[in-house]
Amino acid sequence: MLTRNLFILLLFHLFNLSNNAAEIGTWNAYMAYHDVTEVEKAGNILYVLASNNLYAYNTNDQSIQTYDKSNFLSDCSIEHIVYCQAAKRLVITYENCNIDLLESNNNVINMSEYYNKSMTGEKTINDLYVHGNYVYISTGFGIIKLNASKAEISDTYNLGFNVNYCYIENNTIFAASRENGIYSASLSSNLLDKSNWNRISSYKNNTKTLDPDQLKLIHTLNPGGPKHNFFGAMKFTNGQLYTCGGGYGDGYDLHRDGAIQVMKDGEWTIYEDSLDSKTGVRFQDMMAIDIDPTNISRVFTSGKSGLYEFRNGQFYQHFTTDNSPLRSAIADGNKNYVLTTGVGCDQNGNVWCLNSQSPGVSLVEYTKDGEWKSFDLPETMSGTNSLGMLECVYFDSRGLLWFVNNHSGTPALFCFNTTTEELKHWKSFINEDGTRIALVFVRCVTEDKSHNIWVATNMGPLMIPAANIPNNIEEFVQVKVPRNDGTNFADYLLDGIDVTSIAIDGGNRKWFGTNETGLYLISADNMEQIQHFTSLDSDLLSDNIESLAINDVTGEVFIGTDKGLCSYMSDATQTYDEMTKENVYAYPNPVRPEYMGLITITGLTYNADIKIVTSNGVLVAEGRSNGGTFTWNGCDRNGKRVVSGVYMVETATEEGKKGVVCKIAIVR
Repeated sequence: MLTRNLFILLLFHLFNLSNNAAEIGTWNAYMAYHDVTEVEKAGNILYVLASNNLYAYNTNDQSIQTYDKSNFLSDCSIEHIVYCQAAKRLVITYENCNIDLLESNNNVINMSEYYNKSMTGEKTINDLYVHGNYVYISTGFGIIKLNASKAEISDTYNLGFNVNYCYIENNTIFAASRENGIYSASLSSNLLDKSNWNRISSYKNNTKTLDPDQLKLIHTLNPGGPKHNFFGAMKFTNGQLYTCGGGYGDGYDLHRDGAIQVMKDGEWTIYEDSLDSKTGVRFQDMMAIDIDPTNISRVFTSGKSGLYEFRNGQFYQHFTTDNSPLRSAIADGNKNYVLTTGVGCDQNGNVWCLNSQSPGVSLVEYTKDGEWKSFDLPETMSGTNSLGMLECVYFDSRGLLWFVNNHSGTPALFCFNTTTEELKHWKSFINEDGTRIALVFVRCVTEDKSHNIWVATNMGPLMIPAANIPNNIEEFVQVKVPRNDGTNFADYLLDGIDVTSIAIDGGNRKWFGTNETGLYLISADNMEQIQHFTSLDSDLLSDNIESLAINDVTGEVFIGTDKGLCSYMSDATQTYDEMTKENVYAYPNPVRPEYMGLITITGLTYNADIKIVTSNGVLVAEGRSNGGTFTWNGCDRNGKRVVSGVYMVETATEEGKKGVVCKIAIVR
């Protein structure tokens, strides 16, 4: 047995080796705090509502505390805040009508009664007004009286019309409606009776303004985060997350600012934006982003108004109808609608673009030498114009260029050989059973670690096995998952679910982002649903997923939603060709008594064999890695937490070749 002094020495050594990696299973939110709309003072604290998110500034010590769904709050997309001095609570109302009460110690009381209430009237919350212990909430149907001290709704005044704001003067409550005028009632009357409310004048605008001194101070603060809360497209490469906003598609035009937002080690860089004055067109609704692998200072984004090139974060040039083959979707040549709906760089630094709804042009190449080339591809045309929403330029491991038409008019998948200029296409989707799949949308395409091609559709994911691609086999595989209920029945993987995005992690597991049903994690063999995250049972910001990206080094899965960006720290990372003492380590290490989470061993080869043994060789746990990572819950094979000591992690490759041994110190 180790002596006490030797054990302490080992703990000190392992503590110095411990990595600062985030704990597996944790969530983060990366919220914007740019556009200030409301400020509430609570003693030495300023609560700031900005870009529908909340932070607090302490005027005494100049510290900043941010709040989000993964950090104190119950929801996201805040509409209004107000501080109730009598209750010493900040009242927070959300876009979906949920309500939180935030106390000075950051304790949060969620009041979900109004959010959960089914009603025929308009529930929208328009304004908050404080009077003593009460907060009067102006809504689409009347006024809610909330007791902030007791955290309960005292009364509901259904006036039958939209109340934009309310206030109290001289024992009289006033309800102002832009449509109906201003009504008043005595506080001593029965306010539940609509007949006690009388119209007294026409509507007057609310004169509530921000304090200029507070606003001046706030503009000097830096709570961090991106500038905007939209992330329609993302790519993780070069140790950085590159993003653009999205905002244009079949049936919608969201007018999102065209900012490129890049995060490295938690710090954000916003590329030069507000380019309208330089280009003469609206810099909005950028749908795709990629980086030149031969020169990472060159970043390209494309969307509603053409192709944009940035160098070192600064705008470099704009490609449109007068300096490229790209064409406008509007007959008069309007440059605001040069729909360059996809962009991607090949390994040689050539840039490939998709031009939707344009006369005679669909796929173009901008070479590394600065030359343009347009391809004659009749299959990508509908009449004289290209298809409605050509998206998702993706180069697979074979060098084949894949893209989709994400449009209800002609849902389609394409595969272009850039060497032979041969195009394969699918506009009818048949599964391996010969059944036609009635698709409306083909969202995107990607490749897994086994070189199978995965296609996201509104009817679930489809797969083209790697062996079928060179053999020109036309059918798709809808993966059949056995029910394991004693029958021979199986169900198609995520059948009928609108899959919007796909990412493959280091363990060859599939992350499927969806429209309205959250995020799914499926095992490497496609047979097991490992996780299903929704906004109701996790810190996922929204069930509407727009994009996914993975940091393979850490396992962090970035999730772009219609409410902003969040991430989940997964238990799979990139694999290593060899396990060495330099790259194999465990964290946290040492494991302290209060820690109840997973212990992570990283730096492993694919499907590595892991055994955890005591210092005298007794086996306590074993398993296989997910990509380059293995996790241990700190329990033995009987499910009992192991005692204090130093435990050996013995590794071996999938083929049985011995790897290295690392140590984990556990303190109970």
